[in-house]
Amino acid sequence: MKRIGILIGLILVLLVLSVFGGMFYIVDETQQVIITQFGDPVGDPVVTPGLKVKTPFIQKAIFFEKRFIEWDGERNQIPTRDKRFIYVDTYARWQITDPLKYFQRLRDERGAQSRLDDILDGETRNAIANHDLLEVVRTTTREFEVSEDDQDSGDTEFAAIKIGRAEIAMEVLEKSQTRVTDLGIKILDFRFKRINYVEEVRREVYQRMISERSRIAEQFRSEGEGEAANIGGEQEKLLQEITSVAYRTAEETKGKADAQAADIYARAYNRDPDFYRFTKSMSTLEETLDADTILVLGTDGELLKYVENSK
Repeated sequence: MKRIGILIGLILVLLVLSVFGGMFYIVDETQQVIITQFGDPVGDPVVTPGLKVKTPFIQKAIFFEKRFIEWDGERNQIPTRDKRFIYVDTYARWQITDPLKYFQRLRDERGAQSRLDDILDGETRNAIANHDLLEVVRTTTREFEVSEDDQDSGDTEFAAIKIGRAEIAMEVLEKSQTRVTDLGIKILDFRFKRINYVEEVRREVYQRMISERSRIAEQFRSEGEGEAANIGGEQEKLLQEITSVAYRTAEETKGKADAQAADIYARAYNRDPDFYRFTKSMSTLEETLDADTILVLGTDGELLKYVENSK
């Protein structure tokens, strides 16, 4: 009975130690742990998940992230090699690869982020300063498809491009990685999130773009006006041709009609000259006389003869 009491007492002591002294701790799949004793790390890092045991009260479990961690850079104003001031915004992803070395050199994530600020921002400045603006904003090294307008403007700046933005980002990543090998971390990826001109330069660039587009628009407008004048000239020429042909056809038709009418009149005159003269005289009277007309005829006139005969 006494042994049972001692055993129960030991169990209770162990339970008290485990609860209040932190004898047990659980490692999640997304975590890795180092054990410190009086502030100094002891043993190997714990990287496997599960229920773990440590010395209560004396040892302490410090948890670190095993997954990828985000680094978001500050938006900095940086000059390029061709003296163009731009704002550069960057981001990166990193991971703790050696928890023990990480703890010894950086202590925690705040210290790691601060150190990455110095390394990544510095390498970004160096990379931007060593390249021209066109190389920084490009994503590939493919050749430009230069339009005729750009060729006419004499802009040969495109030919100087040797590297693209992706290669510059890779350059920053490689140089930064060599500086963090002794920190227990690894930089997995680095990217330019946004690149933009400073306000003063941006206004100049926008003005240059507006001027260039206005020049091209004016050229298109001039070419359009010239083409419209050509089309108008062709239309006027075609209209003159149509009018001339129509007038000629009308005159030919009119001449044929007059000839036919004259022929009819001639045949009528030859058949009965007296009747023809009579109808012609009556037609002339009808066309020349009205109610207000006073006609004075000679005694030997043809019209008076017909009037006297009609009585």
